[in-house]
Amino acid sequence: MKEKTQVVDIDRSRYDFRYEEDESEYLESGIAPEIIKAISDEKNDPKWMREFRLKSLEIYDRTPMVDWGPDISGLNVDSIVAYIRQKNRMKTDWEDVPEDIKETFEKLGIPQAERESLAGVGAQYDSELVYHNVRKEVAQSGVVYTDLESAMHDPKYAEIIKSHFMKLVPPTDHKFAALHGAVWSGGSFVYVPKNVHLDIPLQSYFRLNAKGAGQFEHTLIILEENSYLHFIEGCSAPKYYEASLHAGCVELYVGKGAKLRYSTIENWSKNMYNLNTKRALVEENGTIEWVSGSFGSHVSYLYPMSVLNGRGASAEFTGITFAGEGQNLDTGAKMVHNAPETSSYMNTKSISKSGGISTFRSAVVVKENAKGSKSSVNCESLMLDSISRSDTVPVMDIRTKQCDVGHEAKIGRISDETVFYLMSRGLSEEQARAMIVRGFADNVSKELPLEYAVEMNNLIGLEMQGGIG
Repeated sequence: MKEKTQVVDIDRSRYDFRYEEDESEYLESGIAPEIIKAISDEKNDPKWMREFRLKSLEIYDRTPMVDWGPDISGLNVDSIVAYIRQKNRMKTDWEDVPEDIKETFEKLGIPQAERESLAGVGAQYDSELVYHNVRKEVAQSGVVYTDLESAMHDPKYAEIIKSHFMKLVPPTDHKFAALHGAVWSGGSFVYVPKNVHLDIPLQSYFRLNAKGAGQFEHTLIILEENSYLHFIEGCSAPKYYEASLHAGCVELYVGKGAKLRYSTIENWSKNMYNLNTKRALVEENGTIEWVSGSFGSHVSYLYPMSVLNGRGASAEFTGITFAGEGQNLDTGAKMVHNAPETSSYMNTKSISKSGGISTFRSAVVVKENAKGSKSSVNCESLMLDSISRSDTVPVMDIRTKQCDVGHEAKIGRISDETVFYLMSRGLSEEQARAMIVRGFADNVSKELPLEYAVEMNNLIGLEMQGGIG
């Protein structure tokens, strides 16, 4: 079998396939009051949400564009289609999903994963969820897992959504949070009652098929006291030669003594601007664990924030970033210690090759009342050639002396001696380098669910092929 040695030979068909869209279902591109009202009409928003969208648009219009990170001047928001109608209503039976959409998710392995190892699945295609299902025994335990829009119209959940929606990430947070508040569409609502431990994960998968479009899903998860959940998020898009935008929002509420693990693999195409916002509020003795893999997109701004709001609350962030040719991935995490005896830990790996730029940006804030808190930040960067770049930008705002905070950063390259040793054992140079990179990322892949760990290793293999010759 011919060994693939050129980028053009690499088969990315698992992610780059696409179907022709019916452009008559597109709303006009751009962000204007009439577009926002049209989205609100499409969704039959309650009055408060319609007003929220229009207020968010006002905030968006007066908020300056971000200019402190990677260059996003290639993104023209006025040319982005914010909403694409779905001809069919969301289904709860996989067999009822339209064939082209069903085939998309079959190729990505979503239904198979559901059948084998998941408690429930949500699948979003462009602007709308097309499928949502949860196992009967999970629903009987009191766990709610449904699309956010249905929940917003359900009298049982309407008030809880109104009282939590964009309270952690207000539209005033930054320009793209305001944009999200105006045009959001799709996403999931999860509610786990007190003392319920869900032993198998829930999963959402987001697929952006349309060209020149944006995806703005909103995920809202609420865990009550002493509950447990593992939530898995995956996303991908085919390659186009015009900019696309992902500006989703994730809000996580972790109750007293509860534990939430939130795992993500982002494999957007390299024409994507990924400007996502994720935030968790953790109460007394609660725990949030973030596991993150960032492989795609042209530019990323992604910094999940954990606000440790109760005594003994803890947060852990484990991440891997792979920046190849034409990519500028600015990622990291933020930890806010807002109560005594809280703890946080960041452990990240970044890899850059073929001129890719990888920046790790962290922030640790320890408030005056957070006495006895501990925080540790560890980031390691691997550059695979002399034209790539890796930067570390740590920020620490410490307002009490009664805490323990540490930071460690390492930047290095693959050792020629190690490559020579592996080649002496029968590996090609390309195989040797790929093995070293996989070993470098091993501690992150161990934290991922099995199918995502396999996907991560496959993605590393795809990126490494074509690095030589």
